[in-house]
Amino acid sequence: MKRQNPAKPSKILQAVYEMALDLHRQGAIGTATLQEYKNSCFKPTYSGEELRTLRQRYQLTQTRLAALLNVSPATVRNWEGGKQQPQGPSIRLLNLLERKGIEVLM
Repeated sequence: MKRQNPAKPSKILQAVYEMALDLHRQGAIGTATLQEYKNSCFKPTYSGEELRTLRQRYQLTQTRLAALLNVSPATVRNWEGGKQQPQGPSIRLLNLLERKGIEVLM
């Protein structure tokens, strides 16, 4: 599942990322640093269906995913039901789960 819907950054964050992109093109910063800027400026968003698919990919129950993310099972239900969106550390941990796999969270 490739993230295609990052949250739109503010104009300031967009400008910061564009500056980093220019620095990368000129060889002043490496690819890893550029990726760090991108991850900081463009935070992914997850629909309820995307969360459910991600959870099911690793054969996790809502309760087990909640424990891995240090949130309540009700919170995971609300995310999957579209009543809430993951925020803060949860969005970062979900992104890690998606990119690196469940081993990172164990």
